[in-house]
Amino acid sequence: MSTMGDGTRAVRAGLPEPEQFEPTLPGPVFAAHFHLSGEPTGPYTYGRDTNPTWTHLEQAIGELEAPGEPVDTTVFASGMAAISAVLLSQVRTGDVVVLPDDGYQALPLVREQLETYGVEVRTAPTGDDAQLAVLEGAKLLWIETPSNPGLDVCDVRRLVEAAHSAGTLVAVDNTLATPLGQRPLELGADFSVASDTKGLTGHGDILLGHVTCRDPELAAGVRRWRKVVGAIPGPMEAWLAHRSLATLELRIDRQCATALTLAEALGKRPEVTGLRYPGLPSDPSYPKAVRQMRRFGSVVSFVLPDRERAERFLTELRLVDDATSFGGVRSTAERRARWGGDAVPEGFIRFSVGAESPDDLVADVERALDAALGER
Repeated sequence: MSTMGDGTRAVRAGLPEPEQFEPTLPGPVFAAHFHLSGEPTGPYTYGRDTNPTWTHLEQAIGELEAPGEPVDTTVFASGMAAISAVLLSQVRTGDVVVLPDDGYQALPLVREQLETYGVEVRTAPTGDDAQLAVLEGAKLLWIETPSNPGLDVCDVRRLVEAAHSAGTLVAVDNTLATPLGQRPLELGADFSVASDTKGLTGHGDILLGHVTCRDPELAAGVRRWRKVVGAIPGPMEAWLAHRSLATLELRIDRQCATALTLAEALGKRPEVTGLRYPGLPSDPSYPKAVRQMRRFGSVVSFVLPDRERAERFLTELRLVDDATSFGGVRSTAERRARWGGDAVPEGFIRFSVGAESPDDLVADVERALDAALGER
């Protein structure tokens, strides 16, 4: 499938060989145990270890992450389960880990846990490849690009080259881009990690995560960690995720195109400051993003003058849900500072563009801005 287009690959990924009178995509397998006589040498023995529904989904995600190449994907109950599996399966007391200081909101919780285990954690911003300055002696470098919620981009190839030359493993959180926007393994990373709750599954109705890597030994460590802690997805969630992959290109292409249109419209509003979208040619991240990304994601961020007007803007929106998370077919937006933990202004808006008609969505945003900020 390496020569196929993204849409074809997304539709066909992970499907078993056709069997007469059998469904194209087999239904979810609900089983805590399987028939098992004699020695346990088959692929399915116990429900915490393996499941046929996971197998199809893992194959599908692997085909998207690295078309035509042998990789190993492990799916998890959530994105945080996937993140924790990489970090906690690879590092030991006394090791050094480098994290972004502007990454996903739960990373500080991961830092606290790692430090409890005697791991030294260093942090630096995503922008300007600043993590390079604190890389010396690290066991693992964690990259999040584009960063959430600030949408900074780092040069993955540059960081990987520096890390590998020093014997440091590299993991890339690819949640915002999805494999259709960016392929971390092709850029040299050891682990490609994502919360598939977001754009990959794209409907805002399941929690899921995955880790993909080329190295069988690294993959075995991640898979063993899943078994030890039991952070397994339900069969129904895995099946829904696989079903959702069929529309991935359709969803992502609509979302990315509309996100750019929205960013261009917001750029014409003097009341809007701090506008960020990696696919916008005027964005500081654009020069790096265009070299390593094929699509630029569904998230646009910007700042309104203060908390009160940001809240009013969200209230005035009619086609956009005031909700956290991103990457879904229904547009969402939130005042990110309400959670605390992110170094953003009180009026900072993280806007996730859905699959609505672009004209309708932009008109809704323009109207809500007029209502919140006063008509121009």
